[in-house]
Amino acid sequence: MFAGYSLSLLHQITSVLLEPVIWALLFFLALAFYEVGLAVGERFGGIARIREQGHKALMRTGRRRIERADFITRLAPMLGLMGTLIPLGPGLAALGEGELKVLTTAMMAAFDTTVIGLLAGMIGFVLGRLRRRWYDAALESLQSRAEHHG
Repeated sequence: MFAGYSLSLLHQITSVLLEPVIWALLFFLALAFYEVGLAVGERFGGIARIREQGHKALMRTGRRRIERADFITRLAPMLGLMGTLIPLGPGLAALGEGELKVLTTAMMAAFDTTVIGLLAGMIGFVLGRLRRRWYDAALESLQSRAEHHG
């Protein structure tokens, strides 16, 4: 009897989570594309301008931007997996009742959230790798200039 109540509570909590998960995925996708725009600016002069501000500014900005890319890389696929699993329960229950239209809708939501989560995660991963390389090169350049002048 207690198991029935707890399972019902879990199902209610899970069903409430689908819409926030979808909104969070859309946020992370938008953030990933925003970060692509920032990365283009970084690549074509932005990092050089930050480097002129000094070592601390370069370190602070680089760390913050790399962490943001890593945040996207880790969270977006997790949200995509949540968006995959949440609709599958009701979809499989609908299959048991012969309601294929409900199952089809659930499967579409599951696949869509998976793809969006993976896309945002891939963008974050690539940005994180590129930024590490770019900021490391900028730091090395700053250090070699300091050694050459010092």
